[in-house]
Amino acid sequence: MKSTFKLTTVAILVAASLSACTGDNTTKNDVTPASVTSQALTAQDAEKFLADTAKEMVQLNLEGSRAAWINSNFITEDTSALAAAADQKSTEAGVRFAMAAAKFDNVNVSEDQRRKLNILKQSLVMPAPQDSAKSAELANIGAELNSMYGKGTYTTKAGETLSLGKMTAKMATSRDYDELLEMWKGWRTISPDMKPLYIRQAELGNEGAQGLGYPDLGAMWRSNYDMPADEFAKELDRLWGQVKPLYDDLHCYVRSELGETYGEDKVPQDQPIPAHLLGNMWAQSWGNIYDLVAPENADPGYDVTQQLAANNYDEIKMVKGAEGFFTSLGFDALPETFWQRSLFTKPADRDVVCHASAWDLDAKDDIRIKMCIQKTGEEFSVIHHELGHNFYQRAYKNQPVYYQNSANDGFHEAIGDTIALSVTPKYLKEIGLIDSIPDESKDIGLLMKMALEKIAFIPFGLMVDQWRWKVYSGEVTPENYNTAWWELREKYQGVSAPVDRDVNAFDPGAKYHVPGGVPYSRYFLAHIQQFEFHRALCEISGNTDPIHRCSIYNNKDAGAALNTMLEMGSSKPWQEAYKVLTGSEQMDATAIIDYFAPLHTWLKEKNQGKQCGF
Repeated sequence: MKSTFKLTTVAILVAASLSACTGDNTTKNDVTPASVTSQALTAQDAEKFLADTAKEMVQLNLEGSRAAWINSNFITEDTSALAAAADQKSTEAGVRFAMAAAKFDNVNVSEDQRRKLNILKQSLVMPAPQDSAKSAELANIGAELNSMYGKGTYTTKAGETLSLGKMTAKMATSRDYDELLEMWKGWRTISPDMKPLYIRQAELGNEGAQGLGYPDLGAMWRSNYDMPADEFAKELDRLWGQVKPLYDDLHCYVRSELGETYGEDKVPQDQPIPAHLLGNMWAQSWGNIYDLVAPENADPGYDVTQQLAANNYDEIKMVKGAEGFFTSLGFDALPETFWQRSLFTKPADRDVVCHASAWDLDAKDDIRIKMCIQKTGEEFSVIHHELGHNFYQRAYKNQPVYYQNSANDGFHEAIGDTIALSVTPKYLKEIGLIDSIPDESKDIGLLMKMALEKIAFIPFGLMVDQWRWKVYSGEVTPENYNTAWWELREKYQGVSAPVDRDVNAFDPGAKYHVPGGVPYSRYFLAHIQQFEFHRALCEISGNTDPIHRCSIYNNKDAGAALNTMLEMGSSKPWQEAYKVLTGSEQMDATAIIDYFAPLHTWLKEKNQGKQCGF
């Protein structure tokens, strides 16, 4: 499960849809009025600007976090209005900060000052042009696209009107080819009307990025990784090349099993897999079809959900158990306010946002989670993931506000997932949830479940931004939006549209992050980084088990190494933070190959004699 989290940094506060943006290009402080040229500015001006801006950011972050928390936990028209007002205020400030920071581009400043100025510039996900009418237009487009997605429904042939949630539930559980096809096609009827708005949003976003000194919006996004934009794109392809052999064998096996289920006339064995048969509306993860592809005799002999009940775990005990994982590594226990202010169960008397999330309200010790916890094994793992965010947030609390963030935007998700990778049978036995560890013959089923979620996702996590970068650069023009989308999906995922798509369709818009303007490379990075972090921590802990069986529970050496990296926040290039834990400044996806090695061997055996590739 992906989590969202509240970061006390302007990068998140201004990542919204730029609602009611003024386009004002002067700062609240008198440091850089519009009439001052960059040649007239000095490092002393930069220092004053950064100090004054930091004070404003701290206040904005606190106000915004409190308003958002109240709105998520007490959903009313009034709390929504208060949250929107706080968001508007921080958004307008973010535009001011970015425009003012850009005026120091040619000023000779210190390395630390330059890093802070760049953080301010790059915090705008969808930068507005320096024109009040255009910035207002961009804000309205963002709001309209979000509304179109959020209100999207489809009325079936039988006359039933379905929300996205109900359609995704059917996609997860139905094994009826025609019903799956209807759900897949039905959801994509909501996006063609988005296309004209998206075209204009791309134009305005490019203009805003160019006003900050970038060639286009895609280049601006890629510049946020402490390396040249073009090198970052090449790095992602290099990492994908390391994972691709494993993905190809998983794809081959899954396609063969789906061919047996639906017939090879519907799932040709020399073609990409039809996108509607993989258990997910976007074919981005395949865990929901585990029952169709599960290895024989894969049952590990225990059910964590049943074991939680047998050991009298309620919602609080589940969270206490996850906290115990972190304290066993040497981290301080959660503050008392965490237990007083978090939301653990859905209230009976009001609506709340139940999506699991981790929050840091004051950049000090007011950390919380918000979940409507279900007493299941999956939720037990999710709690470990969410607390990973919280302990990361607390670790960098002593950094300046500019650096109260993860080393790059993939790190936060990666840390949460790294912790969840230690929720192994060995760990479950150590905390008394199971009596014995299954032998290694049962590992294939557990690894298959994880591969269907994580390995299947990796090429999707790569291609979403590959498509957008081509759109923003002009390589892909509006008349080719949909064609280019499916070309990339076939190239990277080996997944195809189940029916011919009209050239004027806008299937990218059926994925929230596209109309929502949310960069997606962070999720690709997180899937790579979590396995390398896990391998490094296992090595530090002295683990002698196969990496997929390793848990760092109760190992203070691993905890100390992890904390050293977390405390850095974003104060240094992510490569330096990476080296603290892994010993290298370069990401290495071979950790994934190591983790899934037994499954990969098994897949190769199962695929003998089959026609693989797409």
